[in-house]
Amino acid sequence: MGTPLLSDPEITIALATLPEWSREGAAIIRTVQAPSFPEGIELVRKVAAAAEAADHHPDIDIRWRTLTFTLSTHSAGGITAADTALAHTIDTIVG
Repeated sequence: MGTPLLSDPEITIALATLPEWSREGAAIIRTVQAPSFPEGIELVRKVAAAAEAADHHPDIDIRWRTLTFTLSTHSAGGITAADTALAHTIDTIVG
């Protein structure tokens, strides 16, 4: 059996501990403004290393200094504990 989806109340509780994140359908999303393009790419590199270590990978959109991280467990069809755990890791990396 795969990773279980979080219920709507569980997602609400999780987002209370992730104030920079919001829910959009079956995903949670955070947008970050990096001080410069190279610093944004460095943040992406650090997130990529953490995601690889967790074996859970976000969708990342890079628009100059604006980075958007989207988390959803595609194999489960929505938001799981793996997404909220990686969101906390991303928050630590971003600072």
